[in-house]
Amino acid sequence: MHSNPSVTHEVTNQAPPLTGHDAADDPVLLEGIRREGAEWHIDELHRFGRYVGSEEARLWADQANRHEPELRTHDRYGNRVDEVDFHPSYHSLMRATVAAGAAGSAWADERPGAHVARAGTFMLATMLEQGHMCPVSMTYAVVPALRRAPELAKVYEPLLTSTVYEPGLRAPADKRGLLAGMGMTEKQGGTDVRANTTAAVEQADGAWRLRGHKWFTSAPMNDVFLVLAQAPGGLSCFLVPRVLPDGSRNTFRIQRLKDKLGNRSNASSEPEFDDTVAWLVGDEGKGVRTIIDMVTMTRLDCVLGSAAHVRESLAQAAHHSRHRSVFGAKLIDQPLMRNVLADLALESEAATTLGLRLAGAADRAQRGDAGERAFLRLATAVGKYWVCKRQPVAVAEALECLGGNGYDEASGMPRLYREAPLNGIWEGSGNVNALDMLRALTREPESLEAFRAEVEAASGADARLDGAWRELQVELGSPEDAQLRARRVIERAALVLQGSLLVRHAPAAVADAFCASRLAGDRGLAFGTLPPAVGFGAILERLPA
Repeated sequence: MHSNPSVTHEVTNQAPPLTGHDAADDPVLLEGIRREGAEWHIDELHRFGRYVGSEEARLWADQANRHEPELRTHDRYGNRVDEVDFHPSYHSLMRATVAAGAAGSAWADERPGAHVARAGTFMLATMLEQGHMCPVSMTYAVVPALRRAPELAKVYEPLLTSTVYEPGLRAPADKRGLLAGMGMTEKQGGTDVRANTTAAVEQADGAWRLRGHKWFTSAPMNDVFLVLAQAPGGLSCFLVPRVLPDGSRNTFRIQRLKDKLGNRSNASSEPEFDDTVAWLVGDEGKGVRTIIDMVTMTRLDCVLGSAAHVRESLAQAAHHSRHRSVFGAKLIDQPLMRNVLADLALESEAATTLGLRLAGAADRAQRGDAGERAFLRLATAVGKYWVCKRQPVAVAEALECLGGNGYDEASGMPRLYREAPLNGIWEGSGNVNALDMLRALTREPESLEAFRAEVEAASGADARLDGAWRELQVELGSPEDAQLRARRVIERAALVLQGSLLVRHAPAAVADAFCASRLAGDRGLAFGTLPPAVGFGAILERLPA
């Protein structure tokens, strides 16, 4: 008897690739964009969403991670060049994302909602590939900090807000668009940046010269960097260009590239400064205060990026479940899988809604709204802590929905999983943000009042939310063991804030399930443990395409 290869190799019961779709076809994302003031951006968001869902863009994302950046310290003649070579797919991703306005262009757009529009584009691009978003995010974030040096901002801001991606090291004035980076941490201090030893010496011409070694500086091929260094007046912030105005290379010796868990398409480096030219940004001795403007905006992007990856993981799990059959029925129709997907959907909707609310606050704060600025001060720390904490567990659960298919590199899920811890570490780990919340509460009491107004906008709408808010206020008002309790408090603050947003803006079934499971505790510890009374159908109707 002879076997029939056409039978044994026939492929059945496998989901097709999730390509050829509009990644912006997502009610949660679109409702948030409209609500926060950027409805005018919806058509462009759909255009970019079709790009994100295209087979070509997905191939670029895969190739950019499989063919990692390579460091070239010297040219063939022995001259130091300190350049990093990227696969062409990386440049294709960068070109499309910068052109779509996800980098610095929102700062040059006077339309209300410009930063919300940019947030939506940023989320879609992150769903596609996270590594290339590091230089994009830092370029966005550098602008408010650079404005503390008006003469420098006058030169560099028009190029940092460009929608043109132009790779390669050349004099800034010779390029049509620039990218920015940041160098804060050093090996002996890490988060404790005041322990930095990089030294700055002022020159007769008003410039400064730096000498030191940075421990984690991502995207070393960017054009300009904000770095911290010790000046005679204390820790200060400086602008360091890779190429000086006269076209000569600044000293920026890349000692090595980091071999990282994820984010493989993005180069992270250890640069050494040796008589490196820099210019002071902000007041001497006020470096942390200056660069915190940049850090705050990158923390916002961490919230948006984590929400985007939870959303992408959910989309992959939902797509697989719609096409895979088990025990005679589609996975998405199996009761237990419905519970898992609905629970993930709640997590995703809460994260996306909070991220876009923060983007709306950032937009209005830039336009002079003091209340929104105060809200952003506390809520960014709260959102950064919680949404980034939830990303790894949500991505892991979504991967499990695909079973062995999800563990296969070709599915794209392992890359999402490797990326998942990054935002929780970057620009302040969980402890840093929990302690930052305490600083905001003690030093900027107006931030708590703004947070209170936001939560109490839903007062009386859900008894579970009201009860959780009363309990949280007791915790917030108790100074005893504040640091010891900080994680407990910031976690509860995030859930109460998300609950208030969903009660006001999400369908009743979503808000009810969130308050029951996250605020009243009617669930287990893992995803997929929602109580039977939840309106699963209404929640699953809002799954992304």
